[in-house]
Amino acid sequence: MAEESTGGLFNGLSSAPDENEYPSGFPQSICDDVPHVKYLCSSCNNVLNKARQTLCGHRYCLACLNWLMRNNKNPVCKKCKEDDPSTVSEESILTSEHFYSDAAINKEISELKVHCANQGCNWKNTLKHYEDHQSQCDYELIPCNIGCGHMVIRKMLANHLEKGCANNMVVCKKCTRKIRQAEFQKHTCESSPVKERKPTKAETREKNRQLTNMKNKDLCRFAEAGCTFKGSKEKIKEHEQSALVLHMGLLLQVFDNIKTSLLSDLGSEDVNEAQVSGMQVKMKRLEDTLHSLRIQGAVEMNGEDLEVDSYTEPSVFHGDQKQGQELEECRKKLAELEQKIQVYENIVTVLNREVEKTQLTLAAFECQNRNDQESIKDLELKVTEQQRQLALKDIAINSLYLRIASLEQATFDGTFIWKISELNRKMQEAAAGRGSSLYSPAFYTGKYGYKVCMRLYLNGDGAGKGTHISLFFVVMRGEYDALLLWPFKHKVTFFLMDQNHREHVIDAFRPDLSSTSFQRPVKEMNVASGCPLFFPLSRLHSPKHAYCKDDTLFVKCIVDVTP
Repeated sequence: MAEESTGGLFNGLSSAPDENEYPSGFPQSICDDVPHVKYLCSSCNNVLNKARQTLCGHRYCLACLNWLMRNNKNPVCKKCKEDDPSTVSEESILTSEHFYSDAAINKEISELKVHCANQGCNWKNTLKHYEDHQSQCDYELIPCNIGCGHMVIRKMLANHLEKGCANNMVVCKKCTRKIRQAEFQKHTCESSPVKERKPTKAETREKNRQLTNMKNKDLCRFAEAGCTFKGSKEKIKEHEQSALVLHMGLLLQVFDNIKTSLLSDLGSEDVNEAQVSGMQVKMKRLEDTLHSLRIQGAVEMNGEDLEVDSYTEPSVFHGDQKQGQELEECRKKLAELEQKIQVYENIVTVLNREVEKTQLTLAAFECQNRNDQESIKDLELKVTEQQRQLALKDIAINSLYLRIASLEQATFDGTFIWKISELNRKMQEAAAGRGSSLYSPAFYTGKYGYKVCMRLYLNGDGAGKGTHISLFFVVMRGEYDALLLWPFKHKVTFFLMDQNHREHVIDAFRPDLSSTSFQRPVKEMNVASGCPLFFPLSRLHSPKHAYCKDDTLFVKCIVDVTP
């Protein structure tokens, strides 16, 4: 399957872009130390920028991945092909579903120590601040901002514009000569205008390009209301969706200006009260007429309507010709304002529709958010339950581990040798009253026999406390106690092993059949019974014997299982 899906790549477009074709990773040269290979992009070999990890385990810059997917039909991971082409699989195919953001590696990369690569700049910091510095570095090469085509250092841009930029010219209004900004104040016009030189082909092409760019930029529909935004149709659409509040404010300001302008025009005229009253009646009738036309769907208003609806008494219009002309101008202004009002109302209608759409979208998002929150709560409950189950399984595993460890140490012939290491530490703890006794691992008198163990007091117990080592025998509850004879009556022999094989310390006893220590256990183990004066502490480090050697003691127990 992998071979079929990758065939288009080997026969199709190139899988690697030119180094200047897209913004890829950060150059390795800006790093103070050589970056680790895990920080490098598998495509551009630069330090990862917005690292993404693929399902096959390799890392790419986000821009590199987008370029590979855009320019190849079935893009395959380059590292997989280079390492071993035979291992290419479906996980090696680069699709938007086959990679994810690598937050851990992005965090590590952001803390890398870097420096500015621009000559003369001494800036040093971490990589997460690199792009911010590059956007304002005084030593960065940038193009002239008025289009002369020169690349200049940012801190020298002002000097270039003042002295060296061919495009930074001022036209003298008197002689029509083009002069540099720095020389304009010293310029003195000649007696006759100087004929302007003919522009070169390069200047003509640049001028035509600028005119084309100006033509391709549209104005915002709210330009008449004061909005200055220009751009392509797509930019205009995005601007109108994101600037609803701004446009509404501009419209309210325009309406206030219209109202103020009308009142000031009427107040500044030299007319009597009857004339003012007549104009106000005319304005009211105009408003009523425009309102009725809007309801009927009419947009324009002709001169005849104005004459009919703006009737005033003959004394106003025919009494004084000058005043009549002024009122006629007022009517024209009102007509223009009404047309603008109609346009603005249409715009407000469009905005209201956009607001309604936005409200519906927000409602859908809120509903989806509630559903997502419920899903998250359900998942959290499931995770909690899984964690509880894991904790129970851990307890069971630990129990099995202890059982297996005890079975590995157990014997089934009635003989057991107990190794006690770190003897000095344990004796000090026993003398201090911490951990006074030690239990040996359990052992058995036979495959299905009695389960027993030893109990040792390093600082003694009972009659031997502080002077002797006390050693006791313990009968434990076993799996086959119901099949055994009770009370326990087998002879028990203890040995303290001389590690030089000279003289072992031996003590033995037979069980007291009347003692509860040798009856069938009803708990995990019976009361210990044995030898409280097993071995004197004073002889433990005897130079003739090696009972304690390398801080280790060996105790042996033999249960006589013969009938």
